Amino acid sequence: MSGRSGGKPPAGYAYLQPTITALNNELRAMVNKSHEGLRKTEANWPIIQLTNQRSRYVYDMYYLHRKIDRATYDYCIRNKIADASLIAKWKKPGYEMLCSSYVITSSNYKFGTVSICRVPKSERREKGEIQDPNTGCTGCASGDVVDGNIFGNKYGQRLAGIQIAREERKRRKEEEEKK
Repeated sequence: MSGRSGGKPPAGYAYLQPTITALNNELRAMVNKSHEGLRKTEANWPIIQLTNQRSRYVYDMYYLHRKIDRATYDYCIRNKIADASLIAKWKKPGYEMLCSSYVITSSNYKFGTVSICRVPKSERREKGEIQDPNTGCTGCASGDVVDGNIFGNKYGQRLAGIQIAREERKRRKEEEEKK
């Protein structure tokens, strides 16, 4: 896979490629899926959530787990595999779990505010689960999310952490078999 702008991917991209390809295939399926019976914004939720998950995967592999090099990370940004503006926000304090750049743009909401998902659950008037109507996020304010799943479904999973844990288990199992 050479990406959108052409060019050959760096060697480190082979490490990400199986997961990125699976996410791209799922994204393609979501785009082609029938949206019958869904509101227009609800039909976009899986697309926004998959895009977030793909960006989080690249971000975690580079910044958190240090499994890819800078050339691979830059390739992912340049070819829009990962959302550069969302990753830039994740680096800032208070935005570590942001679901989308859309929810913090005050011109997108009434009265010049931000989405309800940015309000900490402890400060909301209405208790219970509330979802942002545009992204499906249940709460991405810092301190709200314990397990890292801001969407409450499979698209909120931390794929990088899962992959690293599997590799570690496999490595330990191989070491035990050698003994």
